[in-house]
Amino acid sequence: MNLTPQQRKERDAQRQQDASQAMKEHRANEKAFYDNFQRLKAERQAREAAESRSQAQSASK
Repeated sequence: MNLTPQQRKERDAQRQQDASQAMKEHRANEKAFYDNFQRLKAERQAREAAESRSQAQSASK
């Protein structure tokens, strides 16, 4: 496939734009994953703390 210099330039610009968009999407997905992970971690820690308080109260009776 023989491309003219202009076609090569356009192709390279399109590839760069595609790569940039892919990185933006990747970062957004990574942030969403991290935020969800942190939310679930906080919920688990709160649940475990409530369970340990409940067990401590029942053990002291």
